[in-house]
Amino acid sequence: MRTLAVAAGAAVLASGAGLYGLSETGSWPFKASYCWGAWQEDSGPDFLGEKALGKSGSERRAKESAAPSAARPNATCTVTIASSVPDDDSDDPLTFDERVTLAYGPVPAAAEEHRAWIAHFFDGSASPLPDGLNGLVAGDRAMLVLPEACDVSGRPSVVTIRSEGWGDGHLGKKAMSFAIGSRIDVARMLLDAANTTMSKAGCSPGKPLRSTSPIAVTAEKEDRAATPLCRIPGVTFEFPKDPAHQQRVGMVAERLQTCSAVWRARGVPDEPAAQFVMAAEPRMAALFDGLPEGVGQGLVRATCDGRTTVFYGNVEPGLKARSRPDERQVFANFVKSVGERIGCKAGENA
Repeated sequence: MRTLAVAAGAAVLASGAGLYGLSETGSWPFKASYCWGAWQEDSGPDFLGEKALGKSGSERRAKESAAPSAARPNATCTVTIASSVPDDDSDDPLTFDERVTLAYGPVPAAAEEHRAWIAHFFDGSASPLPDGLNGLVAGDRAMLVLPEACDVSGRPSVVTIRSEGWGDGHLGKKAMSFAIGSRIDVARMLLDAANTTMSKAGCSPGKPLRSTSPIAVTAEKEDRAATPLCRIPGVTFEFPKDPAHQQRVGMVAERLQTCSAVWRARGVPDEPAAQFVMAAEPRMAALFDGLPEGVGQGLVRATCDGRTTVFYGNVEPGLKARSRPDERQVFANFVKSVGERIGCKAGENA
């Protein structure tokens, strides 16, 4: 009887049934885990559950680098669901690829990459994390600034999550929108990833990071970009008549304000067009360290109501010529308008 049971177990494993396998102790089955053990199958959003595998030929797989460590602080992991369906217009099937990428490490050092990182994770679609956590979360992205113990060469370390979706067939490869889950689901994934990676890197705080409060959805419904952008006085552009430019009015609070414009076209990923941020929480403000400073560079610091505050703006080439009267003045207007709102007094701006 024992021989038959072992043989049956081996047959199930050999058949590839589900995402189960032997545990380290030799017992089975157990749910698959991903990204150094941060996430488990059937935990949290549909992306990690059986529902996401309902399409034809679906399979979930993960690819991860070495886990983060004190000596090697950068690490990435990607979980992908691949599926396919018959294509009526081709002998080859239509294939679909939905993926979630988790990254751990300091913010990018190179200015161009640094600005692209800010554009993505400070997007106006994201809501601030509650319970004193320094980060932002949306259905398709999330970012958390880690405690100072995890800093690398004076740069803050972060954990980020981002999603992307692709379809490929006789019309070529096309980008498709893909939401990981609700903000609460994504925040839970983010905190699980943060606690796991900090443990691997040896910089965990005394207690695991937790959040129990609801997440306020502060971002407005995305709509066609208008001037002034995000209704901020003086942030004026002459947008083209086509509806491709969309604005995302994000958080408007005393310690954080976000405003984004993106260029959207069917079949390609959204391209950042303009980004404006005010950050007054020390750990959030530290994410802008290392970028060139000055009004002409789109980054200034001020003391507002006793708090060190960062004002940041970046306009991509496609909109620079449409800044009114010019890009430098648009940024100066942003600093003035938001500064007055949050209590920056004359002479306080750095």
